[in-house]
Amino acid sequence: MNTSFDAAHRPTSDRLSRRRLLQFGSLGALSLSTPGILAASVGSSGTEKTTEKSCIFILLCGGPSHIDTWDLKPDAPAEIRGPYRPAATTVPGMRISELHPRLATMAKEFCLIRSMTHPGNISNHFDAMHNALSGQSDAPADSPYIGSVLAKVRPSQRSVASYVWLIKCVGDPVFCAPNIGTGGSLGGAYAPLFVGSAENNPARPGFKAPDALTSTEPAERMLGRRQMLDDLDQRRGADRHDWRAVHRRGFELATAAGPRRAFEMDLEDPRLRDRYGRNPLGQNLLLARRLVESGVGFVTVNGWTGPAPGQAGGGPPSSSWDMHGGEMGMGNAFGTGSYGMGWCLPVLDAALSALLTDLRERGLLDSTLVVVAGEFGRTPRINQNQGASPGRQHWPACYSAILAGGGIRGGMVYGESDKIGAYVKDKPVRPQDLSATIYHALGVPFESRVTRDGLSKPLSTGQPILDLFE
Repeated sequence: MNTSFDAAHRPTSDRLSRRRLLQFGSLGALSLSTPGILAASVGSSGTEKTTEKSCIFILLCGGPSHIDTWDLKPDAPAEIRGPYRPAATTVPGMRISELHPRLATMAKEFCLIRSMTHPGNISNHFDAMHNALSGQSDAPADSPYIGSVLAKVRPSQRSVASYVWLIKCVGDPVFCAPNIGTGGSLGGAYAPLFVGSAENNPARPGFKAPDALTSTEPAERMLGRRQMLDDLDQRRGADRHDWRAVHRRGFELATAAGPRRAFEMDLEDPRLRDRYGRNPLGQNLLLARRLVESGVGFVTVNGWTGPAPGQAGGGPPSSSWDMHGGEMGMGNAFGTGSYGMGWCLPVLDAALSALLTDLRERGLLDSTLVVVAGEFGRTPRINQNQGASPGRQHWPACYSAILAGGGIRGGMVYGESDKIGAYVKDKPVRPQDLSATIYHALGVPFESRVTRDGLSKPLSTGQPILDLFE
């Protein structure tokens, strides 16, 4: 199974036809230069399957504190338990942070995993995110991420892209996993389509769809070029893996309103937008719902909450949850600033509860897996060095995640940490186990194999957590 297309070994007539098509104008740039779009319709194995199941992966970049969110330790000493009280939920025995009042009322919709862990001592963002997104421990440097693998083995047949990333992480490179824009060993065709930025995100007026979805050519001219393409097809064999299919997809994107319509946020009821929250995280989760509704198979949402009210900046779109406190210039991790849980947790509470409710009301929750996690957790002990505002450091040994939809059995807690949230006490879940669970939920056998650089490798070396499913 090749993961690239070698035009140099195609017959001469095909190479000439492709060059001629590229000379037609903007179509070539539209269909060939945008990662993710190729994977949406043209695979390379000949065995791809269409699916209606999707995944929204909400990546809380920076690593949220499990002890202050979903695994509180009220009986621990004050320097460990922090200031937040555990609040009862609609599920007996399940308690979460008091700053999650909306999620507390709908606990029957989701599962809490309190035993996530990195087997190695991976305490930097770069490596932890690389392992988390590739869904394996000790991931090789060229490992593709889960979204890229899914774009390869089950590309979307009715959407602009198989894999979309809402706001690429930018700023300090320690936050950015190395292969989010490359597709890893699978190649650029399986990289995501990036949407949005700090300046152009759906929470801001005038939000625009990616330039790749906007053609400057009149529709009539594009349709004329489509006829020329059809004429060429009649003189050549119609090979599914021919560049003919790529260009045909380009015509569809350039002349159809459907792909671009998913990005028209003004079509939504303003009251629904308010429920999600008029901030980057809230509006990106609403956009994610619109994308899976249009057929996108895998959407990664950067968990950036944007700046807190009255504050400029708010950090680059990658690091809201990196709450070290004042010793790194981020202010009080338990305050209401841009790096404070008093701001970020209510934003997540409103946005995630609105997403789950919206998916359920639209009949999409059973077919849409929602995953919420960071790349690791935070130290049990609060750091207050030399009187600096408090915060917590990186902690890969134990952290938490939320799963909902996609056949997940809600209203349950899986796994357990020790009495201070430092280490997993029961049912450890490694990155490869989470990836196997995602593949299973989407109907993709985790033991399936994909060829990368001549080596046949399984999609995941972990085991799906079958106890999570109904």
